[in-house]
Amino acid sequence: MASAHFRAGVVIVVRHPDLHRIMAFERMDSPGSWQLPQGGLKAGEDPVAGAWRELEEETGLAEAHVVARAAFPDWVAYEWPDEVVAAKAGVNNRIGQVQKWFLFDVVDAAIEPTPDGHEFRAWQWVEPAWLIAHVPEWRRAAYERVLSTL
Repeated sequence: MASAHFRAGVVIVVRHPDLHRIMAFERMDSPGSWQLPQGGLKAGEDPVAGAWRELEEETGLAEAHVVARAAFPDWVAYEWPDEVVAAKAGVNNRIGQVQKWFLFDVVDAAIEPTPDGHEFRAWQWVEPAWLIAHVPEWRRAAYERVLSTL
């Protein structure tokens, strides 16, 4: 689903057994900024395979810890703010991302992720509305669109 100006990626929502809370991760490079595990797809990579790869790389969670439940039916696109475009556009002149979102459930409430220390520094269980309010504003519409369906 990538295009000349949008990087294709995945986003993973990990839900608590209470079915109300989700895992939120604090960014290493921006304390106080929270988000879901996400990342770009490799060339030719199936989105669900990319979701599993990104989840394990960023959180240490794997098939023993979570069950894949659903995928949001649409690809969700958003544009980056100018400062992000300047930093990430590169030779492809990208202006944003288009992402496939996946819902995973932890198999036990005692399971805890291990933030990778590269992208994420901390994690917590939160209500979706809390996370929507704590993601960068330029991501907020995408988060609201998907998380409001939980």
